[in-house]
Amino acid sequence: MISQKAKYALRALAALAQSEDACPVQISDIAKKRAIPKKFLEQILLELKREGYVESRRGKQGGYLLLRAADDITFGEILRLIDGPVAPLPCLSQTAYRQCEDCDGESQCEIRHVFARVADSTRNILFNTTIADSVSGVTVPELLKA
Repeated sequence: MISQKAKYALRALAALAQSEDACPVQISDIAKKRAIPKKFLEQILLELKREGYVESRRGKQGGYLLLRAADDITFGEILRLIDGPVAPLPCLSQTAYRQCEDCDGESQCEIRHVFARVADSTRNILFNTTIADSVSGVTVPELLKA
């Protein structure tokens, strides 16, 4: 399962992607519209800012806006940033590989063979689905056809 923090990060990015004329959106507006605790949202947006996904502007007309285009930010990269590896087993991770503690050989592991297919399918969807796709209503079957 993904963490609540990751869900909030994705919701916040979607809210910024939907802002009219790429105008900055205040934290309080995102928090209210997307049902995200304001203090938690502040921490999430700061992390997204440090990583180059959003920028903030000060002042009366200030707030947050996307630094990268919504069609250039994938669900997979945000999940990996917030929650870490997206693989169901450590031996399938592309960024934090390690052999399972009880492993007696990956090539013979029935569990690994099945979950490798799961991981490949999951990565395919997550790293090919953008924030822009989510706000425009693109569905998973449409993504799989592309």
